[in-house]
Amino acid sequence: MTIIDEKQRDDARQKEIDDWLPITGNRNAKWWHSAFHNVTAMVGAGVLGLPFAMSELGWGPGVTIMVLSWIITLYTLWQMVEMHEMVPGKRFDRYHELGQHAFGEKLGLWIVVPQQLVVEVGTDIVYMVTGGKSLKKVHELLCVNCKHIRTTYWIMIFASVHFVLSHIPNFNSLASVSLSAAVMSVSYSVIAWAATIDKGIEHDVDYSYKASTSQGKAFAFLSALGDVAFAYAGHNVVLEIQATIPSTPELPSKKPMWKGVVFAYIIVALCYFPVSMIGYWFYGNSVDDNILISLEKPAWLIAVANLFVVVHVIGSYQVYAMPVFDMLETFLVKKLKFRPSFILRFVARNLYVGGFSSLVQSFLRILAAN
Repeated sequence: MTIIDEKQRDDARQKEIDDWLPITGNRNAKWWHSAFHNVTAMVGAGVLGLPFAMSELGWGPGVTIMVLSWIITLYTLWQMVEMHEMVPGKRFDRYHELGQHAFGEKLGLWIVVPQQLVVEVGTDIVYMVTGGKSLKKVHELLCVNCKHIRTTYWIMIFASVHFVLSHIPNFNSLASVSLSAAVMSVSYSVIAWAATIDKGIEHDVDYSYKASTSQGKAFAFLSALGDVAFAYAGHNVVLEIQATIPSTPELPSKKPMWKGVVFAYIIVALCYFPVSMIGYWFYGNSVDDNILISLEKPAWLIAVANLFVVVHVIGSYQVYAMPVFDMLETFLVKKLKFRPSFILRFVARNLYVGGFSSLVQSFLRILAAN
């Protein structure tokens, strides 16, 4: 009887922890919630650099790589969705849990967690810088005669938003934030290609490679591959997104999840292909690494597009941060035996946001000094 009571207490504590953790705390998501999250995770500010990637790849290789990337990443996402519940009666709610199933309890953690953290924390850092720079651009476009404000201060302003949003309790509660971010990503993508068409084709547009040497062309080609790969990110949060969807034997989570993924990938295609093809077609190899820079005018429209970028990367930051919060809070309550509480979450998440925003600012100061 004592053993049974102890097991019941352990099960009750485990349920309490699972109900508190951000990934498993709420499993009431619908298929369209997964669509919002996937669009937000994938269609990032990297779409604005795709015309530049096309200029380094050329028409033939560029179109081929864009189409193949779309097909291959959709297929690999389908594999991830299928593997979420490939073991009867068990859900792999987190990427590292699937790694543990494949490689073993300890080795799976060591293989998956460092790589996942590099991607998710790295993406958050990139989005923090992107958000700060976009805010700065909006300020410069709308207030030409205003005093110059350093990029580090704009990053602090961007980070301050996350001191509030980071306390959204669980992944499913991010749905409205993800919806706003997804709408913004589609909006600035449309602005990018529509304003390009309105401006017209550049005089004497040139589609040849900028680099004149074989080595230069090779490095540019590899750099462009990296830009395309960055644009098709999002796989490392797909299991966590699927974990928010309820699952029953009659309706496993993979069915609504796959519906959301297909919808998201249609949106991805409608954003990526027009921006990359039209941008390269109209500007050739003179296109900037951010197509909004190539547009130049009208200033108000470029400011609006940059503001949309800010709203989008706010949502993307949270989507990529949520699995990190889950890892951090799991470690605190399961390994260090802290009791799940609002105070624990408040401190842990503020340290994450504050710590990395300070790191980014310090790094930028070092670059400015050099």
